[in-house]
Amino acid sequence: MTSEELLAVVAHPHRWRLLGALAASDRRVGELTELTGTPQSLVSYHLAQLRAAGLISSRRSAADGRDTYYRAELARCGELFGRASASLHPALRLVPASPDPVRPQGRKSRVLFLCTGNSARSQMAEALLEARSSGAIEARSAGSQPKALHPNAVRVMAERGVDIAGRRTKHLSRFAQSRFDHIVTLCDKVKEICPEFPGQPGIAHWSMADPAAGGRENDETYPTFVRTAEEIDQRVGALMAQLADATTPKEHT
Repeated sequence: MTSEELLAVVAHPHRWRLLGALAASDRRVGELTELTGTPQSLVSYHLAQLRAAGLISSRRSAADGRDTYYRAELARCGELFGRASASLHPALRLVPASPDPVRPQGRKSRVLFLCTGNSARSQMAEALLEARSSGAIEARSAGSQPKALHPNAVRVMAERGVDIAGRRTKHLSRFAQSRFDHIVTLCDKVKEICPEFPGQPGIAHWSMADPAAGGRENDETYPTFVRTAEEIDQRVGALMAQLADATTPKEHT
């Protein structure tokens, strides 16, 4: 896609609003319709345009197979927008912001990851966020129906230099009265039953298939865990930048 083609796609105000909404959280068409105040037929049309450009993707909901979640392909967006700005002038090449999400009075940002079993996705997200932030962000995870930590989750994280073998799985009720800056659901089913947490934390949904759906340790299903870890790692990087931006004083003009 050329820079001119990219800008033609995102220049439309409806498409830009949809892309911005999906950059913050995976959403269904109905949620986007309500959020943007745009008719469903128009939302679907513009989503198709963004998808054709490779800026967003979709997957069937695990909670309701008749529904679909859309997500922004942030890495692809970064590549295309970076290329577009650099084509205008080399001085405009994008440089990633330094993720240093320290809140007022030096308090760490706190993030809670939720899925069903707390056996794979949310555990990997918790560990990756802690590791990538070098402990600057306090991460926790829990599930609506906790079960034993999946061996493949332990294995895939060990290959990334992170040991989660000794971690316990927890029920989300354990954190019912805890304050977090951000809540992330990684399971479509948990999103539908996610309780309210005190302090009005930011809420985001990452619609991700359960890599443990194939059962216990199995070499045939292990590649699914690898792909899941790669996607979570990418999303964690984006979340860190988002948290850093939220704690950065904004200039007033």
